[in-house]
Amino acid sequence: MMTPTATTPAAPAGPADLVITGCSVLTHDDRERIGFAHDAAIVVRDGAVESVTSAEAVEGRAAGERIDARGQVALPGLINCHTHAPMVALRGLAEDLPTEEWFNDVIWPVEAGLTERDVELGARLACAEMIRGGVTCFADHYFAMDAVAAVVAECGMRALLGQAYFSSQGPRGREESLEFALRHRGFAGGRVTTALAPHAPYTVDDADLAATAELAREHGLPVHLHAAENRDQTDTSLARHGATPVQVLERTGILDTDVLIAHGTGILEGDLPLLERADGRTAVATAPRGHLKFAWPTTTPVRALRDIGIPVGLATDGAASNGSLDVWESMALTSLIQKSTQGDPRWLTSRQALHHATLQSARAVGLGEDVGSIAPGRRADIVLVDLTGPHTRPVHDLAATLVHSARAADVRTTVVDGRVLMRDRRLLTVDVPAVARELEERLPSLVDRGHGRRVQEYDT
Repeated sequence: MMTPTATTPAAPAGPADLVITGCSVLTHDDRERIGFAHDAAIVVRDGAVESVTSAEAVEGRAAGERIDARGQVALPGLINCHTHAPMVALRGLAEDLPTEEWFNDVIWPVEAGLTERDVELGARLACAEMIRGGVTCFADHYFAMDAVAAVVAECGMRALLGQAYFSSQGPRGREESLEFALRHRGFAGGRVTTALAPHAPYTVDDADLAATAELAREHGLPVHLHAAENRDQTDTSLARHGATPVQVLERTGILDTDVLIAHGTGILEGDLPLLERADGRTAVATAPRGHLKFAWPTTTPVRALRDIGIPVGLATDGAASNGSLDVWESMALTSLIQKSTQGDPRWLTSRQALHHATLQSARAVGLGEDVGSIAPGRRADIVLVDLTGPHTRPVHDLAATLVHSARAADVRTTVVDGRVLMRDRRLLTVDVPAVARELEERLPSLVDRGHGRRVQEYDT
């Protein structure tokens, strides 16, 4: 059994930047089991957690800022392991459509006309939504990513960013993806990490994927792409190329890099050995709400992936397909869908779901040593969740309450790198009314499809 005790440093190193006191803190033991330290305090210095101790121990501690968090639970900030943040501008535009029509008739024609300003405004609104929902870090894969990086720097979040490309763009698309990744690696005081971002095996050919793998190894960059998103893609790949999407990643060398695979609901049992013996760090991001909306017949094989040591992080995909950027909902849905598909109410438990939302998601985006837990030396990415509402009381099992009763709106405070981005539900780094007002003014031109162009053709 885990003993949910707090840890105390040998001696304070001087005034703290931030002290959070009186809360329950989600903890991990040396076997990564979830527990909670109660009536605890978190001391933050220089953007990192200095200690997790008792509330009593910090009563006299000098601090630049203090937060009384009685009645609240401190969690590591949630991580959205795969999204397209600017696509909040297209939220609700293409509803109740099969995947092929969604792409070809609406989304890719609209995206062909997006400006950098449209991308910036969408990203700003998305960051506000995620901060309010307790998301402190996100992995993004889109166009005009210079604008997204600037928004991340300004709003204070953490992000893994990649400039997406298709083979139809020619060599320039891949070159721009590399240039972006090198230009912004370590940007915003280290809060931005970067990846190469080929769109998918069905839009990027083998030669481009092999070249991407070579660049990734040469420059020490991860790769973030869609692959085996659904079973249709896998079946089509087998019929056309004699290989599953995962086999394509293996033969082109992508699995020899650190790779983040989005969705993976089309991963087959025969793909698992390839993923298990991959030379790079391999992870999968699951976005269950979007999978349900598109009526995909299978889900991410979370249990099978976990059995072979592949981290499965939680994600939302873009709000144009999901409707929201609510990772809290992704956590609950992942647990429920796994119970249903496995026919086993004991899997996925609330504690297992919290593990996916914290340490596994951190590993999925390559930040497993920096975030994902509240412990000395980790970056201070922390959210405070208010459990005093009627829908979260009484609390018999704190993990179950967090996963199945609490909601994103229960997040009161969001902290990244020790900086408070939202306090008592008040956003401090994004002017939402101004962003929403300008975005509304731009909508008529933004959603125009009269130009007759598409960024790509969906044909799987």
